[in-house]
Amino acid sequence: MAFVEGGAFLMGSDRFYPEEAPVRRVQIDSFWIDKTPVTNREFAQFVTATGYRTLAEIAPDSKDYPDMDPAMAQAGSLLFQRTTGPVDLGDYSQWWRFSFGTDWQHPHGPNSNAGELPDHPVVHVAFEDAEAYARWAGKALPTEAEWEFAARGGLDGADYAWGNELAPEGQMLANYWQGAFPYGNTLEDGYERTSPVRTFPANGHGLYDMIGNVWEWTVDWFAQPRVERKAKGSCCVPSNPRGGTKRESLDPAMPHTPIPRKVLKGGSHLCAANYCQRYRPAARHPQAIDSATSHIGFRCIRRERK
Repeated sequence: MAFVEGGAFLMGSDRFYPEEAPVRRVQIDSFWIDKTPVTNREFAQFVTATGYRTLAEIAPDSKDYPDMDPAMAQAGSLLFQRTTGPVDLGDYSQWWRFSFGTDWQHPHGPNSNAGELPDHPVVHVAFEDAEAYARWAGKALPTEAEWEFAARGGLDGADYAWGNELAPEGQMLANYWQGAFPYGNTLEDGYERTSPVRTFPANGHGLYDMIGNVWEWTVDWFAQPRVERKAKGSCCVPSNPRGGTKRESLDPAMPHTPIPRKVLKGGSHLCAANYCQRYRPAARHPQAIDSATSHIGFRCIRRERK
């Protein structure tokens, strides 16, 4: 783990997506954070020690999903599949499919093997799986503010974790999608899917893969950012801000599926210039807590002094 000295920073962005605004100054206490996302090797140690089964390894119960097709009552997870050409970018079902037998041990489908990818981030982990690992490790999941503060690496207000240019002088500094998503990945970064942790340079705090590779769970419920109102003349900034409420996190577009959502941070190898430019510290995305996919992982923190 790396120690991140607390301080004030500008959280959010006014330059990209509306859910990132407004920019607000907040104060964060010091903490320790994993230098990399949790890897397949590390997650396997947890499973060996505890016998834990992830959500993707358990068939869904029809009582929890009353509208579910009975044929879907099988263990599995969401798996990305590249399309053969341009598609409607508003229809994610064009590139996501529920794959039976796909889970953290079989990240690319039922016939794949995470044992062959020991240093890649573990994927197909739902929120409760990430929390279970964190408890076992004596750690916790970060808040959104803690995560973003760490990801910025001391570059307050910069668009990316290394400055304001995505690929300075053509240099690939993170694992994201080059080309036209979801069919034309030019692989300038060398990776079709996830990459081994530490493949790309660390940020100013010595942290790897804070941008791209896999999205990372945080402990905060997703809601529009709040700006705390201080008394007139106050010199103080909000300290260790938290997200919204569980109720606020529900997706208004899915009133018949009231599944709360947590904040994901950092973007993934599927973020592209023409779709989901969220390979940035300020970027954020809502994710249902019961969902596991091939591009979501996590890292842990410890809230204690150096």
